[in-house]
Amino acid sequence: MNKRLAFLEQHCASPTADSFAFYGLGMEYRKEGRVDDAIATFSKLKEKDPDYVPMYLMAGQALIDAGRSAEARGWLEAGVAAATRKHDTHALGELESALASV
Repeated sequence: MNKRLAFLEQHCASPTADSFAFYGLGMEYRKEGRVDDAIATFSKLKEKDPDYVPMYLMAGQALIDAGRSAEARGWLEAGVAAATRKHDTHALGELESALASV
């Protein structure tokens, strides 16, 4: 097993794990091609920190790559809303661009 993945899994099992750790775990799962695990991790992060904008684009892209466009659209639309709330114009542009490709 990937050492970084093992570390992040252990770290995210702790109640003190921060949003960045969950994001990193989701990204590591995505890199390993474990889309369902990535989405499950991003979903946990979404419950914990719904304003963590980067997860929406990464979840959407992972789902697009897996041919799951309808699910991707939901994540990307939620990301547009979060980026708008946070006034994050850079992320908003990336999310809208990804959404236009779905």
